[in-house]
Amino acid sequence: MLTGIDYSTLSFGEPTFLWLLVAPAALVVLWGWQVLRRRADARRYRQRRLVPVREHFTMIGDLAFWLCLLLAVCSCIVALARPQARTSVVRRASADFVLLQDGSSSMYVTDVKPDRWRRSVQFLRAFAEALSWKGDRVALALFAHLASPQLRLTTDPNSFFFFLDHLSERSPFRLEDLTTWDTNIEEGVYWGVKLVEKDEELFGKTRNPKAFVVVTDGQAWSGNVASALAVARARDIVVHVVGVGTTQGGLIPEGAGPDGMVTANGFFPVTQPQKPRMSNIRGVLDRNSLRTIAHAGGGEYFELGREPDRDVAFRIISSVRRRAQVGREETSQEELYWRFLFAAAVVLCLGTFVLKEGAELWGQVGGAAAAILLLAGALY
Repeated sequence: MLTGIDYSTLSFGEPTFLWLLVAPAALVVLWGWQVLRRRADARRYRQRRLVPVREHFTMIGDLAFWLCLLLAVCSCIVALARPQARTSVVRRASADFVLLQDGSSSMYVTDVKPDRWRRSVQFLRAFAEALSWKGDRVALALFAHLASPQLRLTTDPNSFFFFLDHLSERSPFRLEDLTTWDTNIEEGVYWGVKLVEKDEELFGKTRNPKAFVVVTDGQAWSGNVASALAVARARDIVVHVVGVGTTQGGLIPEGAGPDGMVTANGFFPVTQPQKPRMSNIRGVLDRNSLRTIAHAGGGEYFELGREPDRDVAFRIISSVRRRAQVGREETSQEELYWRFLFAAAVVLCLGTFVLKEGAELWGQVGGAAAAILLLAGALY
């Protein structure tokens, strides 16, 4: 956001062109002499001419157009000199978000529709749509027993939505793998820290406040998770937690059937597509543990379904941005020549209103426009 121009710092990149102002200055003197002559002629004409009504004569008549033309030429000459001034710009506070998505087997439970995984992906999409993407950066990592980074910190929304489109139906962690049957938030948080460290190694540190957004159905609180949160907090990273699921929960579906084949959805047996085969393990939302994790991470706990996804996203984004500086003021030199070109065009257009004869109008306007275009062309 531009806060203002300090005109006390006005300078010219090509001050030599300012000598051209001598010519229009001399013409202004000539214009003033023509105005005096016009006024004298009007007085003599009024004294010698007898008419039944009182005649009115404009003060300067068509000479007003030539004054506007001279002012326009002066503005173009100043533009040729490339005026510059120092400006102050306040940059809006931006933030970095690392989204840590649970991809364990319990995310296939259907206690929320269509299931926990696809419901959480819907939230990730709403979160991305709530961002302005003007300086904000987002990274994405999945975790079960092990973590799998998907996208480094980026300001490109197309890259993020590309990954979401390919993750929208099912988790990349297969139910047939034993590592899928574990929710290891510790590993996810550690990988989030690694994503931040790698970004700083490649591109340097930024002033953006950083936050992790963990989307999961929960796990039992453990000391390992506490140590991972301590590492994040040591780097001034806030951890927000978004719970998905219900406390009643549901049974977790099994993987492939005995023949080793898997259906399109990834976990229903081919032999009984109309009747999914469920395990005897019930996945429930561990709300208390997730609240404890959010509190230890310095963030807040949210739960999908209690309020619209966009409201949850805006609350998280706003809380992180409040940790940023109100605005970083940056100074730079701004070219002001376009302002003088715009002023020249406006003054010239106003001058055409005083012309009365059509031929005179088009002739004078055409000549003036050609002169201004020639002067403006020297800027490029």
